[in-house]
Amino acid sequence: MSSSIPLSISAATLLIPAKNVVVSTPEGIAKAATRPAHHMNDSQTKFTNPWPSWRYPTFRLWASYFWKSATANPSVPVNIASLIPTQKPTWGVGFRREDMKATWLGHACFLVELPTPSDAARGARVIFDPVFQHRCSPVQWAGPERFTPAPCEIEEIPSVDAIVLSHNHYDHTDTHTLRSLVKKHDAHVFAPLGNRPYLLSIGIPQTHIHILDWWDNRTVSLSIPSSSSSSSDHIDTKFKLTCTPAQHTSNRGLFDRGKTLWASFALEDLNSGKKAFFGGDTGYRTIRDGEDAESVPVCPAFKEIGEKLGPFDLAMLPIGAYDPRALFSGMHAHPADSVRIFQDIKAKKGLGMHWGTWILTTEPLMEPPAELRRHCDKAGITQDEFDICGLGETRPF
Repeated sequence: MSSSIPLSISAATLLIPAKNVVVSTPEGIAKAATRPAHHMNDSQTKFTNPWPSWRYPTFRLWASYFWKSATANPSVPVNIASLIPTQKPTWGVGFRREDMKATWLGHACFLVELPTPSDAARGARVIFDPVFQHRCSPVQWAGPERFTPAPCEIEEIPSVDAIVLSHNHYDHTDTHTLRSLVKKHDAHVFAPLGNRPYLLSIGIPQTHIHILDWWDNRTVSLSIPSSSSSSSDHIDTKFKLTCTPAQHTSNRGLFDRGKTLWASFALEDLNSGKKAFFGGDTGYRTIRDGEDAESVPVCPAFKEIGEKLGPFDLAMLPIGAYDPRALFSGMHAHPADSVRIFQDIKAKKGLGMHWGTWILTTEPLMEPPAELRRHCDKAGITQDEFDICGLGETRPF
């Protein structure tokens, strides 16, 4: 690695918008002759997980969970502020220009800034699954409440170029947050199949909506102002987003389950070659009570992602919302599964997410990072390789 090169301007770079944002689709890609296995119809209005690793939960499992969650939700420790430290984000100001920077903003939201091109004021910025409402719910008078605060206000988020949504559940896709970010930053939104009607309905311009199927990709070209205050030049940069498989579900109401697609995403800076993987919300294997976790089928998509697009300099992987495991294992990754995904996609470094924000399931609130450490130790993965970070904290990669 080269020696540290300080940014020529510091906090001022946070507010610098990009210009001439162009999103292009690769040409010459032949469409599959047959309907993809995850499409349940030709009209692309119903989707499924096409692997033996997925089994849909039974009514009995759902009923048991709702009874347990209504009577025995995990309690919030009185010292939660010290257990999950929160800081005002610095967004990596002062970090090396050649580093990719990731800031955890709660639950599954990360803001990733790609390396700063030579003479540019900043790198391209992508925010994943942003939700800044107090409740992840259709309404703000009911539903899960934050037990840790958002580390900043929406208005304090620096200029972002792209918003990436993994799926339409309320803890990953929030109307108020999306409207605010697009209005302030003129950002483009990338989401899986079926999400265009929703995005149009909340006022996102058609020109700024990009809908992808698994394995589709888009190249984003943009111009960032020069770091020289005396120059009016803009520096061109590019990154590629690839929509990749995940094992999950979707719905925003009672009758639309599976009518939009869910996904993970791979991000590649086409200048430096740095790569990041965003797991979104995913399971890895379905384990019912009494079954041996090591004998059930695992999702093959992650090894395929690793072979096609890896290795990754950073993987942002879900580690929470897994208990009771008999219900949630197919759709949410236990830390043991997160470790396997980390290995399958050939990640060099990883950060845990999808925990520490809302009570969504019944495991103790501080169990996910403890379980992550235990399973990493079993796999010989060091804390430097796969870890968690504080709310608002920025890590370089």
